[in-house]
Amino acid sequence: MGDSALMSDVLELEDVSVLREGRALVDQVSWSVKEGERWVILGPNGAGKTTLLNIASSYLFPSKGTVSILGERLGRVDVFELRPRIGVAGIAVTEKLPRRQTVLQTVLTAAYGMTAGWHEHYEDVDEQRARAFLDRLGMSAHLDRRFGTLSEGERKRTLIARALMADPELLLLDEPAAGLDLGGREDLVRRLGRLASDPVAPSMIMVTHHVEEIAPGFTHVLMIRQGRVLAAGPLEIELNSRNLSRCFGLPLVVQQVGDRWTAQGLPMS
Repeated sequence: MGDSALMSDVLELEDVSVLREGRALVDQVSWSVKEGERWVILGPNGAGKTTLLNIASSYLFPSKGTVSILGERLGRVDVFELRPRIGVAGIAVTEKLPRRQTVLQTVLTAAYGMTAGWHEHYEDVDEQRARAFLDRLGMSAHLDRRFGTLSEGERKRTLIARALMADPELLLLDEPAAGLDLGGREDLVRRLGRLASDPVAPSMIMVTHHVEEIAPGFTHVLMIRQGRVLAAGPLEIELNSRNLSRCFGLPLVVQQVGDRWTAQGLPMS
């Protein structure tokens, strides 16, 4: 495959395995994400979802196989040049951020590729962009609050705004709705749906356990169980009761209701 073919692929994994103490966290995974696609990675706890996301963010190198991110081969590219092109929002990022920074500062520092540093002289244009992303994510009323005082949902929305600030070509979302109550989840799913439906938004990959968290505008699903791919392709083809039952290891019924999905177990006979 020539470099020109790689350019249309945002992410390309070929026979990728990650081994830890003799155990495969992911096992011979081949997967490709094309520009503009919005993927959901679905699977039970310990299936390898976060491992795949860590590979996609260039923070984890495979034990076997090849990985190309935004046309660059892992192992041959300077990851410090690659990483600013990838936006990441997840629990791991939350823990690195200074709790005393305001919401606005938390998002602004992303433009400079740092987790800290409020001594910078920010350009007006940066501040306008930060405010616009925070507005999109429903955080305009909280600009001056310290990050450490936010609720779980407010933190997650701030992190997504922060990830968008660097204008990434690939946006990675690690369980963005985890720990949210029903209202918080629905608010976030609605906002993610708007983002996913925006043609100028970056390609997106989101990890979740719950089909209810799949926002409208997402196009593809990768199902993973015990490190292996069970299904990969367009949501309306691959997200079905048979695949989901195999993925989670019990009989499940999937339904599409409008532009959302639900899944539940069959009643005990």
